[in-house]
Amino acid sequence: MPLGEMGALLLVLVAICIFGNLWFHLIEAILKWIKKQLTRHREPPAWHTLPSDEEDRGNG
Repeated sequence: MPLGEMGALLLVLVAICIFGNLWFHLIEAILKWIKKQLTRHREPPAWHTLPSDEEDRGNG
């Protein structure tokens, strides 16, 4: 395989990797935007924290 063909193959593989990376980030950004649009008016779920260390020491 001549040096020119190996260089061309390497260039094609690098171009495919760059295109794939850009495509992935584009799709991730679109999905993030859609998720933000669908969930922006909802109330956040209620959650409770664990008792603080001071409360643990007082009870134990």
